[in-house]
Amino acid sequence: MKTSTAKILREYGPFENVDAVHGLTFDGQRVWFATGDTLKALDIGNGLAERSINVPASAGTAFDGKHLFQIANGLIQKIDPTSGSVVASIPAPNSDGSSGLAWAEGSLWVGQYHDRLIHQVDPETGKILRTITANRYVTGVTWVDGEFWHGTWEDGTSDLRRLDPESGNVLETIEMPSDVAVSGLESNGEDQFFCGGGSSGLIRAIARPD
Repeated sequence: MKTSTAKILREYGPFENVDAVHGLTFDGQRVWFATGDTLKALDIGNGLAERSINVPASAGTAFDGKHLFQIANGLIQKIDPTSGSVVASIPAPNSDGSSGLAWAEGSLWVGQYHDRLIHQVDPETGKILRTITANRYVTGVTWVDGEFWHGTWEDGTSDLRRLDPESGNVLETIEMPSDVAVSGLESNGEDQFFCGGGSSGLIRAIARPD
């Protein structure tokens, strides 16, 4: 298994009226991040959170190229980012324990924090299509270039882990500094990860290993 130390490229925040960062996602220009009662859009160029959508947003966030998806109150809500309207919703698996959220291969991927599970979910019905077992608490999840990664936060430490999506075996680990928590995870599709910083109120850009 390959192990490396996280290279933090940039920190964003803290942001006004944001006590914690939960899930986050990237739409190609902005990082959308969940703050509890709003989704905010971060301009990664100037570092400012310039827009908010008033929806419950207490866990994972995803983007399918057109719509945002947000976990809150036992549901995964589908949101039009232009109007801010909720256009559909499906039940979240194990509604009390859903954490991370990602979009890939036409499906939603839902982390289950304490259960150490990641479910592939039908975005129309909420049906669980398959399940991957992890070996640490699961926070954010993301796919990039066919690689499946998830964040962890357990016993006061966090790391990023690349799993074999078939077996769940850990293939690679990026160790975070001891004072850095990972509450959400998303890739920019290339060379960086964006990590939610939990109660620090920060978002960190982390180099993706070569």
